[in-house]
Amino acid sequence: MSFDQRLEEIRTGFERPFWVANISEIFERLSYYGAFSSLALYLQGKLNFSTEQTGTLTGLFGGMVWFLAIFGGAVADKLGFRRALSLAYLILATAYFLIGSIGASWLAPIRNAVPLSVFVACVLILPALGISLVKPSVVGTTARASKENVRSIGYSIYYTMVNIGGTAGPYVADWAHRHLGLENVFRISSLSVLAMFFLVLLFFREPRKPGDVPPPTITQVATNFVKILWPPRFLIFLLVFTGYWIVYWQQFTNLPGYIQSYVDPHARIELILITDAAIVVCFTFLVNYLARKIPPFRAVILGTVVSSLSWLILAFWPTVAGAVTSIVVLALGEIIQQPPYYAYIASLAPTGQQGTYMGFAFLPLGIGSLVGGWFGGRMMHHFGEVSHHPERSWWAISAVGLVTALLLLIYDRIVKPSSQEPSA
Repeated sequence: MSFDQRLEEIRTGFERPFWVANISEIFERLSYYGAFSSLALYLQGKLNFSTEQTGTLTGLFGGMVWFLAIFGGAVADKLGFRRALSLAYLILATAYFLIGSIGASWLAPIRNAVPLSVFVACVLILPALGISLVKPSVVGTTARASKENVRSIGYSIYYTMVNIGGTAGPYVADWAHRHLGLENVFRISSLSVLAMFFLVLLFFREPRKPGDVPPPTITQVATNFVKILWPPRFLIFLLVFTGYWIVYWQQFTNLPGYIQSYVDPHARIELILITDAAIVVCFTFLVNYLARKIPPFRAVILGTVVSSLSWLILAFWPTVAGAVTSIVVLALGEIIQQPPYYAYIASLAPTGQQGTYMGFAFLPLGIGSLVGGWFGGRMMHHFGEVSHHPERSWWAISAVGLVTALLLLIYDRIVKPSSQEPSA
């Protein structure tokens, strides 16, 4: 097939909801990663939380987003993607505004009535209610509003959009941090997703195809959950893959504090955290072209190994340049495994259950953030503040990823039947 023919396939292969949903994803990710890149600094510098508390709270912020996506996928199937996205962006606009207002005088009565950590934890959970609806809705729209011959490209486009937003978010956060103050990073995130609320209302139409099944009833949703949970082969895969995200989320949960405490207290953390998304944007298509002959499940394993080894660079080279290089390698592993991961999950989803399956696809991200924030914080405290060998914390984190790759290989050989492997 010629390049012009392929370009024509791409031009005609996607319906308008695909583009509206994926453009909105840019701004949702800009808001999320802008908030996430400044959150550890906000908690530690403005609200005076300890290293361990900061790791736990940032892990909670990231973890609940992805954990609730399990239920968000089922809700999106029930509501329809248009209503789910509209509701999600309205919730997110409110949630980010509240995070930026934690220290505001008008919230003083609530702050004084409960322990600060409890109050902050409750506020940090709020964005999860919105994002848990956005992610399965956008990925589900990508599956439903793209033709079969370009669907794999659709997932690469989706992942590129995610990382365009992920690149812009920390940059905007750095500018807002320096010129407007840390609190206003979160208020800019609020305005960004509020704009997406109006975009969806005006331009998004529910993607429908001839032969689509009607929205599931509550009983059907419950039945779909049971089918995913039992037999537990799919759930085992998701739980094993959690280890990858324990490794990955360290760049947001514990790396900022590590750099400020042990590398350079004046480093511009938000700009450093642009690295991952920028590499993904620039190299996703190239890396996936080079890895196109690797079966999807093997690509997931390879990406896990590459990302796991990344933090050893920082352990041996404790500088800002070492941190950036570690994130570059982390991102390359992410590129190798993410599009094949989504393609593998989508291939398993029956018609009408795309939202539910894609919701479960985010389970490893949620558990990985919850556990990773706590685990990384404990490692930083033990090896840094107690043993005075902070670099050893990265050895422990990398070991988690390598064990995950080994367990995935065992799963591939023993648990997953070869007939489940989708085409590349």
